[in-house]
Amino acid sequence: MSYDLRRLRLHGLIERLPKTQRYHLTTFGLKTALFYSRTYQRLLRRGLSELHDPYPLPASSLAADYAKFQNALDAYISEKLAA
Repeated sequence: MSYDLRRLRLHGLIERLPKTQRYHLTTFGLKTALFYSRTYQRLLRRGLSELHDPYPLPASSLAADYAKFQNALDAYISEKLAA
């Protein structure tokens, strides 16, 4: 725990309250937490669900690009294993 608290403090996300063993979230820490939370909610969760949808929408460019990537990766792996 002390390692994690020290890393957060050194990165400026939290600050120790004087003469206590408590920590306070800094303004930068709050902005960083909100950024990661919103990024997850708006981009990652939706994007990952779109990639793993068994019935993707035909206009889904993300799913189409991911399928192309998977096919290229599979072809590359089979080529390297055959060699």
